[in-house]
Amino acid sequence: MALDTQAGAAGAIKRKEQRESVVIRFAGDSGDGMQLTGMQFTTESALAGNDIGTLPDFPAEIRAPAGTLAGVSGFQLNFSSLDIYTPGDSPEVLVVMNPAALKVNIRDLKAGGLLLADRDGFDEGNLKKAGFATNPLEDGSLSKYQVVAVDMTGITLRTL
Repeated sequence: MALDTQAGAAGAIKRKEQRESVVIRFAGDSGDGMQLTGMQFTTESALAGNDIGTLPDFPAEIRAPAGTLAGVSGFQLNFSSLDIYTPGDSPEVLVVMNPAALKVNIRDLKAGGLLLADRDGFDEGNLKKAGFATNPLEDGSLSKYQVVAVDMTGITLRTL
């Protein structure tokens, strides 16, 4: 199975890596569509002939305020060209929609792993709710990961 990565900016380097398996986790507020995104990714991965293991992760608190740690929802998927029996331990790829999702899940991302973040979700209010004094996408605290900040919300709104 191939994993394509591209930042999308002019002059960005596109590379293709062959992997036997990849563990990816999607995380955001309950209602951000993480369960749906995970299920769609699972379906497409299965249709491509991969073996899969999944683990939905629902928020600890029902109707937790948006942007708070207690309201983070996630979906982890392990997909592989080989037989697998678990949803995986530590993700190689983490997709986060806001600072709370980052704070709850970053400790699990493997060093050198790929962090995709919705840049739009990292506003002052969301940073404060998650307990960040500075924006971790900009302050260098995530230097042991490959960080790609994308305007996912903006792209979605323009598409609709």
